[in-house]
Amino acid sequence: MTDATATGGLSPPRRKLVELGQWGLIYRRFRKHKLAYWSGFIVLAIYAVALFAEFVAPYSSDRYNPRYIYSPPQVLKLFGRDQNGDLALLYVNGYKVELDPVALQRRFVIDESRVYPVGFFVKGEPYHLFGLIPAERHLIGPVAPDAPMYLWGTDRLGRDLLSRTIHGTRISMSIGLVGVTISLVLGILLGGISGYYGGWADQAVQRTIDFLKSIPTIPLWMGLAAAIPDRMDPLLVYFWITVILSLIGWTDLARVVRGRFLSLKTEDFVMAARLDGCSRQRVIWHHMVPSFTSHIVASVTLAIPAMILAETSLSFLGIGLKPPVVSWGVLLKDAQSLLALTQAPWLFLPGIPVVVAVLALNFLGDGIRDAADPYS
Repeated sequence: MTDATATGGLSPPRRKLVELGQWGLIYRRFRKHKLAYWSGFIVLAIYAVALFAEFVAPYSSDRYNPRYIYSPPQVLKLFGRDQNGDLALLYVNGYKVELDPVALQRRFVIDESRVYPVGFFVKGEPYHLFGLIPAERHLIGPVAPDAPMYLWGTDRLGRDLLSRTIHGTRISMSIGLVGVTISLVLGILLGGISGYYGGWADQAVQRTIDFLKSIPTIPLWMGLAAAIPDRMDPLLVYFWITVILSLIGWTDLARVVRGRFLSLKTEDFVMAARLDGCSRQRVIWHHMVPSFTSHIVASVTLAIPAMILAETSLSFLGIGLKPPVVSWGVLLKDAQSLLALTQAPWLFLPGIPVVVAVLALNFLGDGIRDAADPYS
């Protein structure tokens, strides 16, 4: 039998499409969703920044300079000459102090007569990459170590806001992954029990979900977070905040899994596995769960931004993570004062990565959800 006969005389592109497996079809359809496809690269870039935060950030998260409190953001410029007359391909201007005649307070303004060269892979503060590898190179920074370079301005202690936002990426993005992982286990386990066994187990799980979803979200967060002692170690606070978000976030996934189990348990391949003598655990984990893995991936991707927003909200309200832990919510809490609104509006800049990360993850989740059923 010739190849043309075996494939029904299909053209090479159609023959290749027929030969693709399910994951190949899902990826092919996902690539057609341009917004989701490029959002995937944005999400990968954000997690790369979180992974290499010490290298990407110009300074450490706790470095402060009391000489530059509430300094405005500087702008990277091209082709300037420093005080010695040397050409600087990339530079920032310095600061000078002026007296505000209305508030009778000193404030920093950009001094264009001062030029500080900026370079890539420059030497700066020493650090340990991944907590193990000693290094002192930073992706970008001032060529002179004592020169001020605050691209997003500074806070009330003279700390670089851009560096603190980059370091906060690790906490804010990882809490979404860890929280969703715990929610994934609880959702699949309890949703699977509810949909597969039915009866009293289904009633118990569904009534628990109804109870949790009937409680207003923010008061529930506040009540659980208030139970965490104030003197607890920051790492333990991070752990308990993750657990709190996971205990609330598993309900939607559990209902998705329950619905899929109810529709699959009467399918022919499930009945054949049961008649073949497979145990219930093997039927669930080796036959039913793999059949809708793509739907689970889509649900998880859409759940991560909800976790990120929840952590940001808790920290912004002052009942979540607290200093010295650095997260996007902790940084935004500093922008609650009237001073930030009137004199230091750049303190709202950490809200930008929150919006970008949440939008990118939502677009990515929408694309995966649309591609999860390649045969529709």
